[in-house]
Amino acid sequence: MLVCLLLSPAQPASPAHAATLTPTRASRMAAVLAARTINYYPSNAGWTYLWTNFDPVRIDTDLARAATLGATDVRAVIFPQTFGYPTPTSAYAQKLSQFVGIADAHGLSVKLTLFDWWSSYSDVAGSITWAQAIVGPYANDPRVIAVEVKNEIQPGDAAAIAWAGQVIPAIRGTAPAMPLTLSVDGGSGATGMASLKSQLAGTPLDYYDFHFYGASERSLAEIRRAQNAVTPSPIVIGETGVSTYSGTEGEQAAYLARVFRAAGVAGVGSVAPWTLNDFASGAIPPNSVVSTMPAQYKFGLYRTDTSAKISAGVVTGAWTTGATPNTILNLGFEAAAIDSPWRNYLPAAGTAVITTEQPRTGARSARFSGTTRSGSNLPSLLTSPITPVQGGQAWHAEAYARGVNATGITEIALSWFDINGTWLSQNTSNRLPVGTTTWTKLSVDATAPATATSVQLHLKSGDNTGTVYYDDVAIN
Repeated sequence: MLVCLLLSPAQPASPAHAATLTPTRASRMAAVLAARTINYYPSNAGWTYLWTNFDPVRIDTDLARAATLGATDVRAVIFPQTFGYPTPTSAYAQKLSQFVGIADAHGLSVKLTLFDWWSSYSDVAGSITWAQAIVGPYANDPRVIAVEVKNEIQPGDAAAIAWAGQVIPAIRGTAPAMPLTLSVDGGSGATGMASLKSQLAGTPLDYYDFHFYGASERSLAEIRRAQNAVTPSPIVIGETGVSTYSGTEGEQAAYLARVFRAAGVAGVGSVAPWTLNDFASGAIPPNSVVSTMPAQYKFGLYRTDTSAKISAGVVTGAWTTGATPNTILNLGFEAAAIDSPWRNYLPAAGTAVITTEQPRTGARSARFSGTTRSGSNLPSLLTSPITPVQGGQAWHAEAYARGVNATGITEIALSWFDINGTWLSQNTSNRLPVGTTTWTKLSVDATAPATATSVQLHLKSGDNTGTVYYDDVAIN
C-alpha cells in the first residue's frame, strides 16, 4: 500500500474506502457534522514541517493509531509559502495526494485547512489562484469533506474579512459541492464568530468552526453561546484541549470528558481534540511564536514515544460508545497522581496528600494534616464534575471523612460560578466532629443557581492541628 502511495501522481488517486457516488454539499455536510475529527501533525514534524519533512511511513502509522482511537476524519493544514504560491508545485500537490490516500486507507476522510500562517490579504488574485489549484482536484472527491478557508481569521481585521469575501465565492465556483468554513481563535470566541457571520452575510459559510480552549467546567454555556452567535448555521468544535505541561494528564482527560459531554447536551456532533501527538523538541518550526511556548508541546493524546495518556481512553470512549464515565474523576483516589484531576486549593494553608495509611475502601485516601486558613477560606482538595451544570438542576455530593485528633472545620462544599467564572455562592455539608472519629458521611444537596454554569466540589479541612482522611467521593 505504501509503495503505491509513494508512486501516486499529483492528482488524487481513486478512493480506496470512500463512497463511489459523487458527493453533494448536503452529503458532505452530514459527514462534517458527525465527523470524529483528529487534529494531526507527526510528533517530530509540526506545522510546515509536516510537508517539508514529509514522512509517509510515519503518517501511515499515526493515522492507523487515530483510526484505532475511533477517528473517522483528519484535519490537514496547508501553508501557501510551503506548497508554492500562487501556483502549488507538483511535488507538494503529490504530497497532499499521498496524505489523502493514506488517510483513506485507514477509513479517514480529510478536512483541508488553507492559508495558515497567512497575512497577504492584498493579493486576492494570487490567493484565488492558489486556493482553486489546491481545492480543484478534490471538488468531487468524497475523501475530502470540507475546506476551512483560513485558520483563525481575525474578525477585527478589515483587510482579512474583505479578502475572505472574495476568496470564498471563488472556491465555491471551483468546488460548489464543498462545504466551506472559517474559524476564529479561542480568545475571540463566540463574539468573534458573530462578527464574522455579520460581516460575511453576502458570502455565507456552510458552518462555523469553534476553537474552544476555555474553562471546561463552563463548556456547555460556551458552546451554547457560540451556537447562538451564528444560528441557524451549525457549528463543530474544530479544536479543543488542554496541555499537560503544567497540569496532570488526569486534568486533561477530565477536560476532554467535560467538553464531549457538553457537546452532546448542546447537540454538537463533532468534537476534534487538539492534538493526536505531543511534540518533540525541535518539532515546531522556530519561525513560529508557538515554538517558544512550552505548553504547546504537550497537548497530545499520545506522548512522543507513542504511549497513550489517559485522555486517549476518554476520546475513544466518547467516539466509539458515547461513554464518558465519572471514573475519570478518581473519586476514590486510587489512580496514580499523574492520572488524577484533583487540585489543591490554598496550598499555602495546607495540601492534601494521597496515602495508603487509612483507606475506607480500596488502597488509598486523601490526608490533610496541620492546616491553617486564609481569611475566611479553608484549604481544600477540589474537582469539578464532567456533567455540565445548568441553572435549576438538583445536585448531590458526598464524601466520607474520619479524623485523628482533628480540630477546626472539616466539611465539603459546592461552589457555584457563572459563565464569566465569577463566584456566585456555595452550599456546605454537615461537619466532621473534632477529635478521633470513625468514617463519617459528609453530604450536601443543592439546587444550582439560575445563572450558574459550573460548580466546584471542595473537600475542606482548615485550622486542623490533627489529621483528617477523605475517601469515596460522589457527585451527581
